[in-house]
Amino acid sequence: MLIGATLGRYFSAKFVQSILAVFGTVFVLVYTLDFVELMRRAGDAEGASAGVIARLALFRTPAVAEQVLPFAILFGSMWALLQLSRKLELVVARAAGISAWQFLQPGILVAALVGIVTVSVYNPLSAHLKQKATETEARVFARSQRTPGAKDTWLRQVSPDGQAIIRAAAAIEQSTTLTGVTAFTFNSAGVFQERIEAREAVLHEGYWEMKEARVLSSNEEPQSYDTYLLASNLEPSQIRTTFTPPESVPFWDLNDTIAQTERAGLDATRYRLQYDILLARPLLFVAMVFVAASFSLRFFRSGGVGAMVLSGVAAGFVLYVATQLMEDLGASGLIRPTVAAWFPAVVGTLLGTLALLHQEDG
Repeated sequence: MLIGATLGRYFSAKFVQSILAVFGTVFVLVYTLDFVELMRRAGDAEGASAGVIARLALFRTPAVAEQVLPFAILFGSMWALLQLSRKLELVVARAAGISAWQFLQPGILVAALVGIVTVSVYNPLSAHLKQKATETEARVFARSQRTPGAKDTWLRQVSPDGQAIIRAAAAIEQSTTLTGVTAFTFNSAGVFQERIEAREAVLHEGYWEMKEARVLSSNEEPQSYDTYLLASNLEPSQIRTTFTPPESVPFWDLNDTIAQTERAGLDATRYRLQYDILLARPLLFVAMVFVAASFSLRFFRSGGVGAMVLSGVAAGFVLYVATQLMEDLGASGLIRPTVAAWFPAVVGTLLGTLALLHQEDG
């Protein structure tokens, strides 16, 4: 039996307000911490003004905040149910003959809709902003040859001209561009030839295009070039796949990325797993509502609210750990990506339903 429209809208509004409040708090906290950390690491880097760093932190925050969305659903749902219980509104609803299954319908619907919006709108937006953040980092910190929090990228290639070892301070995701590049070239006999330093290197078919390059060798004076070409046997598709983590690919582009990766003869398991994880996200959010309800429907004045809330947090944490474990197993190829993505959501929903059945129906 469906809940009434007026009461359903009222309960839905409570869930939406609580979830947005929790997510907004986390978003602001992540942004503030990231901004402070970027300012600390930027130092005297050229172009790293407070405005640029603030914009960079804003571009980076949505992708980080996306990872805590399940907890926003969990804590927001718990808060909404506790507030309704504290004001005796759930008691009145029960007295009117409305069961827990009925007044949870708005929360379940809200969670499912939030999941759909997250996958279809928020995820592509956060991936786009993360791409812009990578480009901004590469531009701002190129002169210092270091991107905050990033590790050097190393490549080895063999070409008709010999071998080369390439180090880059940063790689721009979803592209074949490296920044802060240093390349060491050797002839076919393995004898060192040149050291090439460049602000940026872009891989094309058969060669690297290095911009603002400086070439140093043991038998010649250092030479500077606006553009310097270095032969390469690497494929642009290989570089693009290597430097683009699955979470940086928008949901609507994942199918194309999977097809391109497989055409290049590369393993697309990580992208398939990410695609299934996003598809399962609405059900995972619904599972969080069931988990929240399992620990939040007790009569408020009967006491033990603190222990009840801690139990709900612990259950959410266990579900999160299980989700990460299954994702790791799926990424390693030990289990199918579909199973790894859907297992936590399905099991969480079933366990939450079982707990509610035990509480409500004995």
